[in-house]
Amino acid sequence: MIAGITREHPDARIVVLTTYDGDEDIHRALAAGARAYVIKAMPHDVLLSALRTVHAGGRSIPTPVATVLASRVPFTELTTRETQILELITRGMSNKEIAGHTGITEGTVKCHVNVILGKLGATHRTQAAAIAIRRGIVHI
Repeated sequence: MIAGITREHPDARIVVLTTYDGDEDIHRALAAGARAYVIKAMPHDVLLSALRTVHAGGRSIPTPVATVLASRVPFTELTTRETQILELITRGMSNKEIAGHTGITEGTVKCHVNVILGKLGATHRTQAAAIAIRRGIVHI
């Protein structure tokens, strides 16, 4: 959505106000063109400062957001299918259920799961789901 707005209106000044504080959420928003990223739990003066800075043409990344972003460990991007399967894993679906839901074979699901584990640096499905949720790769 942010990328679409900035594509149509290159001078748009977007401030993200959200509850999501995962490093991938922050990275995606800023990469798409947001000029500020503020977490709703932050003090209201942080939001006011961000709004003033962005209105004046600048960028505003509050210290806690910058800290999360600085600790971001880049990973090889997941494909659309891998992201879909990861979302289904976070919903607690088995490989068989995922296969039925997506229309692919259980063997293909297993291959995707192995690739997902490798890309996330996870050793099992539960760890992959936890990483994905914590980092904001998927939301439940």
